[in-house]
Amino acid sequence: MNCKFRTIALSCCIGASAGALAAPPADLITRYAAEARAADPAFAGFSADRGETLHRTRHAGGKPDTPACTSCHGDDARAPGRTRTGKGIEPMAASVAASRYTDPAKVEKWFKRNCTEVLGRECSAREKGDWLAWMATQ
Repeated sequence: MNCKFRTIALSCCIGASAGALAAPPADLITRYAAEARAADPAFAGFSADRGETLHRTRHAGGKPDTPACTSCHGDDARAPGRTRTGKGIEPMAASVAASRYTDPAKVEKWFKRNCTEVLGRECSAREKGDWLAWMATQ
């Protein structure tokens, strides 16, 4: 399956061939969608485009040495990243690290830590879903 679509409602792209894209677990996406809908009744689904923008944009609210997700995770979500202290970070793309998104508690832990460092606040459910939607296309 070729996953070129850019908006994801309650499900993500699941590849069917070798090297195909993986997806974060549907229950995680469903949870974020319910939270996003509770916060905004007009919520119409997650957007990979918004997720990519969130990942690449420099933000002023967080730590000065981590103004964007790309500060540590780099521009290519399929490639390893590196923390400011030099520790390696496994690729973020679901196509490369599908098991990365299988533990909801770990996903929440890293969203909380990284959103606080980059944005200066926790990410909203819509931002989390958008970012995961983008990771599912990588």
